[in-house]
Amino acid sequence: MDRDELYQQRPSGLTPPPLISVHDEPKPQRSQEHIQRFAGFGIGVTSLFAENLLSHPCIVLRRQCQVHHNSTWYHLTPFTIIPIIVNIQTHQGIASLWKGIGGTFVVRGLNLIAETVLSEFTSFSREVTRYTCYKNLGGHVTLKFLTFAITTPFAAASLVETVQSDIASERPGMLDVIKEGLRRVTRWGTPQTTRLLPVYLLVVPTALHSLAHYAITRLVQQAVVARLRPDDDATYRPVSGSPCWGLVASVVQLARGCSVHSGGGHPSASDPSSSSPAPPPRRTIHEAYLPDLIAVFSSHLIADVILYPAETVVARLHLQGTRTIIDNLDFGYEVAPINTCYEGAADAVRSILRDEGLAGFYKGFGALALQYATHALLLRATKLVFDRLAESYAGRPATGRGGDGDAAAAS
Repeated sequence: MDRDELYQQRPSGLTPPPLISVHDEPKPQRSQEHIQRFAGFGIGVTSLFAENLLSHPCIVLRRQCQVHHNSTWYHLTPFTIIPIIVNIQTHQGIASLWKGIGGTFVVRGLNLIAETVLSEFTSFSREVTRYTCYKNLGGHVTLKFLTFAITTPFAAASLVETVQSDIASERPGMLDVIKEGLRRVTRWGTPQTTRLLPVYLLVVPTALHSLAHYAITRLVQQAVVARLRPDDDATYRPVSGSPCWGLVASVVQLARGCSVHSGGGHPSASDPSSSSPAPPPRRTIHEAYLPDLIAVFSSHLIADVILYPAETVVARLHLQGTRTIIDNLDFGYEVAPINTCYEGAADAVRSILRDEGLAGFYKGFGALALQYATHALLLRATKLVFDRLAESYAGRPATGRGGDGDAAAAS
């Protein structure tokens, strides 16, 4: 029996009570929540765009500077790198600054697959917290080290795609990084040329550099979140994976319309099976998610600055003997071959100090500064835009069917 039949069979003189939904909320409050979700979604997507797409040209330029051992200009500031960008765009097109981006995403996927498989077949933990015991923490560090070691040949192949000149080489395919990485593994200890380093000499410095970058990023991120959100129990936040994908989870949560609370893992008060106290009061979208965005930004900045000399050494070891021709960033319209002859990481450090000086470890540092300056400006502009939208819509009175219905009920 449907609702209309029940209404017709009601006793005379009785008026059915109005239907009240437990989900009904005042229209201004619902509108404000929708604006907050939209603003948070936009800020999150902007951060992902800046971290993965907008920053790639700067990564290309800085890596080309790092591996060019005979360069005259070191490009330690952004002011010298900007004219080079103009020259490259004029002679090769703007697409040349995004070369190798497909291989970069492939290597990230291989890292995720390797970590997942290793964690399934071992007792190593993928997630740790501040209360994790030393045994599980050691297993987590071992898992990360093995993951970076397994993907070392693919990371080397991705570096070649990133720095090679479009003028002197063909544009690689999406999965060429896997083919080149497997080719280098199958020739383990048997170099293609006399200067190509075998993979076993690349595994330790590459894995140590990646592990150090991961550890610094994790520690700084946790410290920044604890400083900006002191009342939040960050103890129970898992420390695993990339900050970028943690931000993806937050954006997806906003898109689904979940409530924004200050705690990360508190159960809902409406859950009858939960015996925990009610969650804290709701926060604005910026109070809830801007600390995470700032933490991701600052953690990557600090890690990249601290480990920049080590990244220079690892990049040169990966590229040695691959017969790669790069863009000559002294001018921006010529190419230059890479002809180094390092015997290992220690020999590379000694050679750079002897031939290029201490500043040789920081070649292309201006591109790094330009990368994070652009990222910060984009995040700032996005926040200001959504702040303005939130202010304008928050002060707008509720109109339409909801407002007319409320007025009629009041009369």
